[in-house]
Amino acid sequence: MHVGYASIFQASTERSDAEVYQDELRLADLAEPLGFESIWGVEHHFTDYTMCPDVVQFLTYMAGRTTKVQLGSMVVVLPWHDPIRVAEQVSMLDNLSGGRMIFGMGRGLGQVEFGGFRIPMDESRERFVEAAEMILAGLEDGYVKYEGTHFSQPHRELRPRPFKSFKGRTYAAAVSPESSKIMAELGVGILIIPQKPWDSMMAELDTYRGIFREVNDVEAPPTVTAGWVFCDEDGDRAKEMATKYIGGYYHSVMEHYQLAGDHFGKTKGYEYYGKMSDALNKYGEQSGVDFFVDLQIYGTPDQCYEKIMDVRSMVSAETFVAVCSYADMPIDEAERNLRLFADTVKPRLQSL
Repeated sequence: MHVGYASIFQASTERSDAEVYQDELRLADLAEPLGFESIWGVEHHFTDYTMCPDVVQFLTYMAGRTTKVQLGSMVVVLPWHDPIRVAEQVSMLDNLSGGRMIFGMGRGLGQVEFGGFRIPMDESRERFVEAAEMILAGLEDGYVKYEGTHFSQPHRELRPRPFKSFKGRTYAAAVSPESSKIMAELGVGILIIPQKPWDSMMAELDTYRGIFREVNDVEAPPTVTAGWVFCDEDGDRAKEMATKYIGGYYHSVMEHYQLAGDHFGKTKGYEYYGKMSDALNKYGEQSGVDFFVDLQIYGTPDQCYEKIMDVRSMVSAETFVAVCSYADMPIDEAERNLRLFADTVKPRLQSL
């Protein structure tokens, strides 16, 4: 099993943004020496939720500081970008790193982000599909040409040229059932960030795999799964700290995305999230926090390993990406968490 490490650069009430960056980069520098096989970054804008507005820039920095780890975007949010620029950036990073890029893409959920970029949120699904079609074709063909509703692109060469196929190393985040169908038709893998019941996810994956097989004439690739990790030799302490820090992270999710708001149900393409908002308002935000925490990976090393194995068996994941630093977790605690997971859980997963 492939094991990666993700940096999310979440703001802290105790440290300046500059201090957060230095601390998170120091942890990212540990990933390759500790034996992780990939480093991942996220893209978000305008709030203290996470502070990585350019995931490809972060991965390019890490490419120059490493020699063999793969470099994954989790994710590039396509509706916020000019697609030809994304194709250029991805091709350039792949050339710089010797072919180590894993291209993850998504369509975005934050109203504050869509508003900041002056992009109508109800156009996100259409923009995502057009951008993805243009970028994926460009990375295979070496040139970009497209005519759509939102993007009209004359023929232009990509330089540096992509030098190997991105098929099998391109993934997309999918939460709603409609998104899973789109990803199958695009021929990309599924990146799972746990936030819904596993039985629902499994049912949607079955549909996705069927469509993928029918459209692409091959089996869908194994899923990539991320998880928020708190690993401790003391199981009771692990649960206490997971409740505090993973729970604290999810409070920031709800605030950034305004998950309890009523705008999702009124926005085209986000009807599924409207149902999530209704559930949060019905059962209370703490129920949402507790649910999210229980989906994540916390406990003793043995418990963390067993939880990841359970996820693997449910969704056929052959890649697990660990998030070990988040919320207001002190940096020394984050490093201890990272090192313990690397020493005790990661080798068992990699031996599978």
